[in-house]
Amino acid sequence: MPFREINSKMVEAQVVPGQRMYSQRGAMLAYRGDVSFTPSLTGGQGGVMGMIGRRVANEQTPLMTVEGTGTVMFGHGGHHIQVINLSGETLYVEADRLLAFDGTLQQGTMFMGSQGGVMGMVRGQVTGQGLFTTTLKGHGSVAVMAHGGVIELPITPQRPVHVDPQAYVAHHGDVRNKLSTALGWRDMVGRGSGEAFQLELSGQGAVYVQASEEKL
Repeated sequence: MPFREINSKMVEAQVVPGQRMYSQRGAMLAYRGDVSFTPSLTGGQGGVMGMIGRRVANEQTPLMTVEGTGTVMFGHGGHHIQVINLSGETLYVEADRLLAFDGTLQQGTMFMGSQGGVMGMVRGQVTGQGLFTTTLKGHGSVAVMAHGGVIELPITPQRPVHVDPQAYVAHHGDVRNKLSTALGWRDMVGRGSGEAFQLELSGQGAVYVQASEEKL
């Protein structure tokens, strides 16, 4: 169920019988056809246990189920929207950045320490993203929100990418991430560059970076 980008802040999705999709509650802007919107108590795939896991991990964002026949336009808060198409890989993204996604995608949560060890946990604290992040896996489309425009940077084994933790939006692929520091005496006395922490992503995949250091 691909999304069609109307402009940088609105996307349109085709809703067909027998297929459902999920969106953040209140994200519907307009629709045509016979479409229903109902609160999703389990918040996507994974059933009740998945819902409990996301709630414990603080990755629970109110979602609604979208079903029927027609087209629906989505947007939220005037945020920039980036459509990411998955072909079997896993997308790592914060729950509050999810605007809408295919119902066929398997939703889960991941402990930050499992990608980057202790520094992965530190990264979660430094960026304010906590110790868990949301995962979406399978074949389908995801619409995520960001401040300003978004650029997709490829990650290859020979060329890791360093990102300001506050500008990080999401990543996919076989990617390791860790927080690197460049603290020196200048930072201690307030004369540093202001870039003391960077998120280093290495492996094979891509990272999405927004044009702002402001969180949603």
